[in-house]
Amino acid sequence: MVRLNRSLKGYYNYYCITDNLQEVANFLDSIKRILFKWMNRRSQRKSFSWDKFNLFLSKYPLPRPRIKVNIYDLKKNINYIL
Repeated sequence: MVRLNRSLKGYYNYYCITDNLQEVANFLDSIKRILFKWMNRRSQRKSFSWDKFNLFLSKYPLPRPRIKVNIYDLKKNINYIL
């Protein structure tokens, strides 16, 4: 989970710009589905239901995406270049 959190933070740092937050949130939902599937492969029977998986995520939360860079503010600051 530590490695996954670190990877997600790096992904957010790169892709969380002004108008891309919804796509990054969709990516997080996909990651949750893949993690649920991966965690259920640990044995021959299902290890997690969605309720248990949500409890697991409350104990080991994934970072939430938020906007890191507002491109409109950057445009005001570098207007002399454009």
